[in-house]
Amino acid sequence: MSDAHKSSEEKSPPDIAELIQQHPAEVAEIISALKEDEAIELVHRLFLQRKAADALGEMDPEDAAELYAELPQEERAQILTRMAPDDAVDLLEELPPEMARDVLSRLNREDSEELTELMSYEPDTAGGLMSPDVVYVNGENSVQETIEILRRQSEEAETLYYAYVVDAQKKLIGVLALRDLVLAQPSTKIQDIARTEIVSLPVDMDAEEVLHIFDKYNYLALPVVDAQDHLLGIVTVDDVMDQMREESTEDFLRMGGIPSGEEHPLEAPTSSVKKRLPWMVANIFFNLIAVIGVAVFEESIATIAFLAVLMPIVSDMGGNVAMQSMSVAIRGMATGQVIWGQILQVLRKEFVVGLINGAVLGLQLSLITYIWRGNIYLGLIAMVSLWLNTILATVIGAAFPFLMKKMGFDPAMMSGSIVTTITDLCGFFLFLGMATMFLHHLV
Repeated sequence: MSDAHKSSEEKSPPDIAELIQQHPAEVAEIISALKEDEAIELVHRLFLQRKAADALGEMDPEDAAELYAELPQEERAQILTRMAPDDAVDLLEELPPEMARDVLSRLNREDSEELTELMSYEPDTAGGLMSPDVVYVNGENSVQETIEILRRQSEEAETLYYAYVVDAQKKLIGVLALRDLVLAQPSTKIQDIARTEIVSLPVDMDAEEVLHIFDKYNYLALPVVDAQDHLLGIVTVDDVMDQMREESTEDFLRMGGIPSGEEHPLEAPTSSVKKRLPWMVANIFFNLIAVIGVAVFEESIATIAFLAVLMPIVSDMGGNVAMQSMSVAIRGMATGQVIWGQILQVLRKEFVVGLINGAVLGLQLSLITYIWRGNIYLGLIAMVSLWLNTILATVIGAAFPFLMKKMGFDPAMMSGSIVTTITDLCGFFLFLGMATMFLHHLV
């Protein structure tokens, strides 16, 4: 197990009799706090009590896979068959390919085919999020017959919030709320009480769009269908919450310069260096591009050294306001508040914001410069350059995430450094260019 999940105060393995009475999520936390050998021993003891699958399913898949890989071969297959299919797939995808194939070969044919099919879907799609353990019934059945069917299916089901009504070809034709089922007469046919206004998820729907659908309709679960409307599985709200937490964490870390989108605070230093250093090396080149703008005006700076004092203020303020508008744009795209077709509306709004903020900030810097140096021309140059750079920065900051998304890049990872470089260049050229033009008034 990685150092990231070893507590600074190592805990001893708890009594197994007490442990199996706790919620699997609490058991997962206890496992994560132990040293690797203790954690493996505890998982083995949980396996003997048929509780290991639930605990591993609550852990981060990468950490669960590290422990799972150390277990005896005969235990791996049994644990996998006891896990929820979507959790099992998450774990398998973190294992070395050879080990994953070996584990699948030890399962019965039905389980192996089910997990292999789930693994064929892209992780960031409805198919990658779904569980195939969905409750479905025939519309021709009576309420009494359906209740008996649900009783038999209850142990296998991912959730019993809803049952889904299908035809003979397993095409989704309705949704059955359990409340309606309980209140109906025993002889009533299911097709007479099922709701035909169905919100379903195409199997290839992007995970972000799945989040928007759940947020819009506030359902606890939604069915997943293929292109012919055959019922394939179900996505539950807890799956969506996991995906939302993962994507939010990845975006936050990528905006902070961690391209992988994952790093634990207690992770091994060498691992953190591998994740951070390549991006920072790239940033050196971005910064070199920016300082080219300074080198062009080297003579002006040599003539009036005070330009070097004001120059970082103009460029840094541009970077700050760009990050503000960029953060709003990225969040709006992530939550479905704005789409590509609304980019012009976003840019118009940001232009007005930059116009007003730039005027206020420029006036502030102008007054400070005039009081400090007593040169009205220097104050005016500082004001106009900061004003124009603020307008440009807000517009660029809002536009860039849309452009990155359109080109297939992650906006959170790509935007920050590139936008900062662009706004720095704009700031340097605006301020130093204007200062050079009116240099005779500044000497």
